[in-house]
Amino acid sequence: AGLPLPAIRQQISSAVDIIIHLSRLRDHSRKTMAITEVLGIDEQGNIILNPLYEFTEDENSTMEHVSGSLKRTANEMQNIFKLQLAGYTQKF
Repeated sequence: AGLPLPAIRQQISSAVDIIIHLSRLRDHSRKTMAITEVLGIDEQGNIILNPLYEFTEDENSTMEHVSGSLKRTANEMQNIFKLQLAGYTQKF
């Protein structure tokens, strides 16, 4: 048979650093809805996510046109080691 679910979740959490969620909206546009950091798995085997940016609609949105932007959450990026190895030194 296949791999057990906890093993699959462990492999995903160790292989994926960032998830960028794109979506088609009601006005048929495509927008980035969220940027989330993958932190690992918890004791129950669930993947732990750290949302960094989330799309927020603004007052100009209508049923025919979605208007808004990605907003930074209060969550700090946790795993910056790979970025530091690549030469990035700014705060994340």
